[in-house]
Amino acid sequence: MERDLVEYIAKSLVDDPQAVTINVIEQERATILELRVAQEDVGKVIGKHGRIAKAIRTILSASSTASGKRVSLEILD
Repeated sequence: MERDLVEYIAKSLVDDPQAVTINVIEQERATILELRVAQEDVGKVIGKHGRIAKAIRTILSASSTASGKRVSLEILD
C-alpha cells in the first residue's frame, strides 16, 4: 500500500511519470522504499529545502502506523 501511495504522489509531481520506479526492501521491522525518477525531475520530488520530500515522508509515516512497521523513503538519483 505504501509503495502505491509514493508512486502516485511521485508520478503526480514529475514531468516524466514513466521514469518513476520504486524498489521495496523488506526488513524485519522496517521497509525501505527507494524512489528513482528522471534526472531532471529529482528537484521536483525533493522540493525547495527538502519540503516536498519531508511532506511525502510524513504522509508515508502516517499511513504506515496501521501496519506497525517503520517505512522510510530514500530518493535516489
